[in-house]
Amino acid sequence: MSARSVERLLDAAPADGEAEERAWQVVLAAYAEREPARRPPHRRPALVLAAAAVAVAAAALSPPGRAVVDAVRRTVGIEHAAPALFRLPAPGRLLVSGPGGTWVVAADGSTRRLGGYAQAAWSPHGLYVVAATTDRLAALEPGGRVHWTLARPQIRYPRWGGTRADTRIAYLTSGRLHVVAGDGTGDVAPAGPQASTRVAPAWKPTSADEHVLAYVTTRGRVTVLDTDSGAVRWVSRGFGGPRALAWSADGRRLALATASQVTLFDARSGRAHGVRVSRVGELAFAPDGRLALLRGGAVLSVDGSRVRTVFAEPGRLAGLAWSPDGRWLLTSLPGADQWVFVQARGSHRVLGISHIEEQFGGPVTLAGWTGGT
Repeated sequence: MSARSVERLLDAAPADGEAEERAWQVVLAAYAEREPARRPPHRRPALVLAAAAVAVAAAALSPPGRAVVDAVRRTVGIEHAAPALFRLPAPGRLLVSGPGGTWVVAADGSTRRLGGYAQAAWSPHGLYVVAATTDRLAALEPGGRVHWTLARPQIRYPRWGGTRADTRIAYLTSGRLHVVAGDGTGDVAPAGPQASTRVAPAWKPTSADEHVLAYVTTRGRVTVLDTDSGAVRWVSRGFGGPRALAWSADGRRLALATASQVTLFDARSGRAHGVRVSRVGELAFAPDGRLALLRGGAVLSVDGSRVRTVFAEPGRLAGLAWSPDGRWLLTSLPGADQWVFVQARGSHRVLGISHIEEQFGGPVTLAGWTGGT
């Protein structure tokens, strides 16, 4: 949304001159956040922050100001977005979860609620779903049938890995890493450094009889663990501000996003290569090895040391998932209550879907897009 569009919106709003000016300053500040702004040298940081706080408070307390902010929110997002999700732009099924529960979304747009689970992930090949509440872990079929449950306190980040026939589930409880077999037996807490509760563990994709897990410790070290033998394959140096961890589909590379860069590791040796790109919140590998990043309101791609923008919006984006055929990226724009499908190949079309919270009973997190049946 351009500054001129915002100005036209303000001109039409029922606000007096002073209220309009206060609201305008708030909108300009929010718009400027999409890119870092250089601070004028003659202003003190404390004075700048105080002025911003006064402007926000004035707008919030003014009824005309609230009306303007609400109107601006309605204009942020993808223009001509569909009013509902009628179908996915690529084959496969989505898994989403949030306060309203966990849902499976079919390619034709139909949805099925699996239960009141706020977290979820696909099993290898999309045959099953692992889902969790705060204190209960469950393995389900995509149709909703529950195979088993396990009671544990403070469950976070359930993740399912392995082969089609021999799987493992990893999850965290208050910083302790746990691994349990896909049939719900043999729950253990592997020995080793405490896991960070800020980063989800990640299973190495494999077609072999191995169960290799990567996780981040509380000291910011990436640890790659053979969960069958308990042997640690390698440990990285410590990284500040770890945020996300992901394997490439062929299992040859492991990517870590931190506050200041994205680091790519060789899966065998742990040798690291850093790419300078800050404030990355999420990352995801395409089936063919392309790496996508999420930073603020932008979707980025990494090719070697080159970083380019694939899509950008003034609002903040959340969640990132590749379609199984690698042609589309899905993210969400919570401020506009929209999903955004970005074509990563070909014409680079952008498709918006509105009223997501209404369809799923509240905000949801993208938990994966699988081609499995």
